[in-house]
Amino acid sequence: MAITSANQLELLQTAEAVAREKMIDPDLVIEAMEDSLARAAKSRYGSEMDIRVHIDRKTGNATFTRARTVVEDDAVENYQAEFTADQARAYFEPSKDGRAHWLRDGQGLTDFSGKPQPGDVFQEQVPPVDLGRIAAQSAKQVILQRVREAERDRQYEEFKDRAGTIINGVVKREEYGNIIVDVGRGEAILRRNEKIGRESYRPNDRIRAYVKDVRREARGPQIFLSRTDPQFMAELFKMEVPEIYDGVIEIKACARDPGSRAKIAVISYDNSIDPVGACVGMRGSRVQAVVGELQGEKIDIIPWSEDQATFLVNALQPAEVAKVVFDEDATRIEVVVPDEQLSLAIGRRGQNVRLASQLTGLDIDILTEEEESKRRQAEFNARTKLFMDTLDLDEFFAQLLVAEGFTNLEEVAYVDVDELLSIEGVDEGTAEELQTRAREHLEAANKAALETARALGVEDSLIEFEGLTPQMVEALAKDGVKTLEDFATCADWELAGGWTTQNGQRVKDDGILEPFDVSLEDAQNLVMTARVMLGWVDPTELESADEAEAAEPGDEQEAGV
Repeated sequence: MAITSANQLELLQTAEAVAREKMIDPDLVIEAMEDSLARAAKSRYGSEMDIRVHIDRKTGNATFTRARTVVEDDAVENYQAEFTADQARAYFEPSKDGRAHWLRDGQGLTDFSGKPQPGDVFQEQVPPVDLGRIAAQSAKQVILQRVREAERDRQYEEFKDRAGTIINGVVKREEYGNIIVDVGRGEAILRRNEKIGRESYRPNDRIRAYVKDVRREARGPQIFLSRTDPQFMAELFKMEVPEIYDGVIEIKACARDPGSRAKIAVISYDNSIDPVGACVGMRGSRVQAVVGELQGEKIDIIPWSEDQATFLVNALQPAEVAKVVFDEDATRIEVVVPDEQLSLAIGRRGQNVRLASQLTGLDIDILTEEEESKRRQAEFNARTKLFMDTLDLDEFFAQLLVAEGFTNLEEVAYVDVDELLSIEGVDEGTAEELQTRAREHLEAANKAALETARALGVEDSLIEFEGLTPQMVEALAKDGVKTLEDFATCADWELAGGWTTQNGQRVKDDGILEPFDVSLEDAQNLVMTARVMLGWVDPTELESADEAEAAEPGDEQEAGV
C-alpha cells in the first residue's frame, strides 16, 4: 500500500466513516492514522529516527518528515533525532524548495538572524513509504486501538455525570450471566450479582437500571449498572413521587433484600403532607409502580424520626415493640417485644430485624418480655449477692442498694455521700461505713490483682500505664499481654469486643477488657496513647488528622445505601 494521489481522498473518507460509526471526532481518527503511518515509516527508515506524518484535512495528502531537535551540547542521546546548536547551524536557513522548515515553540520559524536554540525542531520531508502487508496490518491495528480508546473516552465523558441516576437501555447479549446493555451511545454491563433474584433477559428486551459506577478501564465496559442497589429503589420513588423530586419529601434511609422485601424511611418538610401517604399514592398506585419494577419486592414505607428509639420502633413494623433499651455507646440497642410478636419482629430468616438494623445503623438485639424479665431478675440477684459478699450486708439492705441503682462497688465507694443518705434508713455513720468497707475491698482486690499480674511476668511499663486498672492489667496478663509493646499491638476490637458475621450469622467476639465496660472508642484511645509513648506514632500527625476530621462536614451515613 503506497500513499499516492489515488488513495489520498480515501483516507479522509475512511476517517469520516469511522468517526460517524463510533460517534467520535474525525480528527481523532486522522491523528490515529498519522500515528500508524509514522510507526510504519520508522520500520523502514529506522526506529531511532523521529518520523512524523501529517495528513492534510482537505486534500488527504500525507506528508512524511524527519524531525531533529536541538539540545544542549552534553545532552545528545540519539544522534538520529537530536543534534547540537553547532551541528544545526548548517541547516539554519529558510527552505528554498519548501521541503524543510524550522519550528520554535510549535510555531513555524521565519526569523533566521539569530542561531538555533535548544528546543528548536528541524523538519525535512522524506519519501513516502510503501507499506507492505505486515506494515499495513500493523497500521490498521494502531488505528483500531486509538479509535477504541477515543470511544471509551467519549463514553466516560458522556456518562460520568450520570452515575447515581436511572438509565433505560436495550439488552444486547448475555456473557457468563452478565447482561450487556445498549444505553444509546455506549454499552453498559449489569453483573449477575446485581440482578434481582433469578430474573433473566433476552436480546432486545428493554431494561431499566441504576448507574452504580462509571469509571475508566483499560478494556471492557466502563458503565456498571445495578438493580439491587438500595438507591435504585430510592430513584424509582423519586420518579413516581413528585413531592420527592421537588424536595418536599426526603428519603432519609433505605435498605433492601432484593426481590423479597425492602424498607424506606421518609420525612416531610411540609406539615400538610403525609410522607407515607404521598409515597403510597392513591390506592397504592405510586408504590405499586415501584413494586412492579422490583419484581414484586414488598416495600415498607416508614416515617423517619430524629429520635432513634422512635425511628427503630417504626423500622421494626409490622411488629409491635414494648420497650427500647439503649446501650451507653448507642451503637447497640435492645428491643423488647411481646412473646407473640417475636417471630414477626425477627422476620423470616431474620429479614425484618436485619433490614431494620441496616436502616437505622444500629445493632439490634430482640428480646421477649419474658426473657427480659428473667435477665433483669438474674442481674438483680447477682448484684445483691455481690453487695452481700463484699460489704457484709444482709439480703434486705443489699437489695435496697440495687433497687436504688447501685451496680458495682466503685459506685458505692466513690459516690457522693448525699446519694447514700437519700436512701431510707441510711444515716451518716452507715454511709461512711459502707464506703469504708467498699474502698477496703477494692484496695485488697487491686493489690491481689497486681500480685497476680507480676507473678505472670507483667512489666512495670504496663502496670503504670494510665487508664488501666489493676484488674485490667491482670486480665491482659492472663491473655498474654505483658508489656506496653504487647498492648500497643492490640487491635481495638480485641480489647473492647465486637460482632462479626459468619455464614450469615452474627457471632460475638469477646474483648479482653469488655468485662470492664471499655468501649471501642476508649480502646482506640488507649492503644494510640501507648503507640505515641513508644514513639511508633507522631502525635503531631494525630493532631493534624483530628483537625482535618473535625473540619469535614458530618457524614450522615444512610444505612443500607
